[in-house]
Order: sequence, then C-alpha cells, then structure tokens
Amino acid sequence: MPQTPHIERHFTAGHVVRDIVIGMSDGLTVPFALAAGLSGAVDSTSLIVIAGFAEIAAGSIAMGVGGYLAAKNDVEHYNRERARENIEIGQKPREEAAEVVAVLQEYGLSHNESTAVAEALSQRPEAWVDFMMRFELGLERPDPRRVFTSAFTIGGSYIIGGLIPLAPYIILSNARTAFIASIAVTLCALAAFGFIKARFTGARPLKSAVRTTLIGGLAAAAAFFIARAVS
Repeated sequence: MPQTPHIERHFTAGHVVRDIVIGMSDGLTVPFALAAGLSGAVDSTSLIVIAGFAEIAAGSIAMGVGGYLAAKNDVEHYNRERARENIEIGQKPREEAAEVVAVLQEYGLSHNESTAVAEALSQRPEAWVDFMMRFELGLERPDPRRVFTSAFTIGGSYIIGGLIPLAPYIILSNARTAFIASIAVTLCALAAFGFIKARFTGARPLKSAVRTTLIGGLAAAAAFFIARAVS
C-alpha cells in the first residue's frame, strides 16, 4: 500500500529575516525621527526631504558596512576555531575523544554507546571536527556568501524602511500635515512588517504585528523627542 511521503517544512532563512529586521526597523525609526524633529523647525517639506534622503543614504551605507563586518567576523571566528580544533584533535586525540563521550552522555547515551561513536569519529577527522564545532562549541559553519548578502540586505532594507516615513513629506507641502501622515504611515508599516515577518518565521501574525508596532513605535517616539529636544 503506497504511503504518503513525509515532508518536513522548516524555515531556514533566519539570517536573512534577521538582517531585514535590523535594516527595516532602523530605517523606519531614524529617518522618521529626523523628519519629525525638523517638522517643528521648518514649514516647507523640501528641506526635510533633502535631509531625509541624505540620512537614508548615510544610514544605509553605515548599516550595510556594519552587516558586512559582522558577517565577515562570523566567518573568521569560525575558521579560527576550526583551525584550533584541528590542532587539538591532532595533538590531544585522547582528551578530545573524552570530550565527545561527555557531550554524547549529556544527550542520554550510555558510556559504551558514546565511546563507540567517539571511536568511529576518530577514524573520520573532518567529521570529528564538524562534531566538535557544532556540539562542543555551538558553532555552525557560516556561508561565506552571506558577507555580501547581509550587507546588501541590511542596507536595502534600511532604504525601503526609510522611504516609508519620508513619503508624506515628498507628497505633501505642509510639514505639520506631513508629520501627522508620517506617524500614521509609519505605524501601519510597522504593523504590516510584523505581520509579514511572522508569516515567514511561524510566529503568531497578530501578536507579532502588535509587538513590532509597540516596540517600533516606542523607539520612534524616543528618537523623535530626542530630535525635537536638540533641534
């Protein structure tokens, strides 16, 4: 009798979502605060739009570079630890095998079962190092391509996020009216962003939308009052 194949669906793009969240959340709050702070000082929106574009350009570059350096550091850190683990396995195989046994026993395997696995791994140096990296150090091999992917994802998300609160100032000529519209647009964007993010990560969409709106709204409000205080 034919059986229905078991298909597992797991979300594996956590790093991409994290980069989008970082870029989008900052893009929604920082340009909003700048534009809102200038709204009380000038009546025309043209200056606000110019300042907003300048901030988005500078912010996206800074965020992109930060994402690049963070991802590059992950790759370099993993490579350093892997090289160190290779040396330790070559110079102290007995101690490293004992560590394998200890790790496996934490998962409920008996001493004999753990020893058998350790002996099998000792015949496969690369697999042994992979095991130690994952289960002893808790490190997963990072994708070297993510160095550039992370930079462009964070920077691009910042630009998209920054254009949302700035859009009313581009369309409207009165700064105060544009400010009110920017608040509404930014809050709606935060809610939509939280809802869509939950659809990808498997979280509760409504809860995620409310939480993202509250956290993003508080961050935007704090940035706004700081901007107003110094403007």
